[in-house]
Amino acid sequence: MKSSERDLKEWIDGCKNNDRFCQRKIYEYLYSPMMIVCLRYAEDKQEASDILQDAFLKVFDKVRLYNDEGSFEGWVRRIVVNSSIDAIRKKKKEILSDDTSIYQNHESEDDDDTSAYEGIGVNDVVTAMQKLSPVYQAVFNMYVMDGMTHQEIANELNISVGTSKSNLSKARQKIKNILIDKLHSNE
Repeated sequence: MKSSERDLKEWIDGCKNNDRFCQRKIYEYLYSPMMIVCLRYAEDKQEASDILQDAFLKVFDKVRLYNDEGSFEGWVRRIVVNSSIDAIRKKKKEILSDDTSIYQNHESEDDDDTSAYEGIGVNDVVTAMQKLSPVYQAVFNMYVMDGMTHQEIANELNISVGTSKSNLSKARQKIKNILIDKLHSNE
């Protein structure tokens, strides 16, 4: 067992006993990767930070349920994703449309021409994602980043499968438009 794995195991055990030092170590160890997850769902860094704080409170409250099976980071990540989804549910600002006729499959439209996106970086994509409405952002992240099915997304967000598909399509189109506008403004 490597030193970092041994340390992590020790910190997890300490957290199970409410050891503040171990909680701080876990927080410091996982802060960056979990903040990245929160930023994908949040409108800005402050909201992401708030979500992350809530998520770590849940982690420390439920750490006794972690049974050392699978990755601890993966277990924490699931809590962070669920906390992000909960935050979106709480602040839902738009009414979800159940109109599935809007859904169109855009995946075949010129997506093979990657040269059109040269000069676009990861930060540009994250910035574009943050400009989406909370619901579009959630569906996009859950489907593209977290690999969830439309049925799983529908269950999580209390929407229909058709609405999930429609929102994903709209989110992709909005991100595409934002990135194209950015490219044009850089010319």
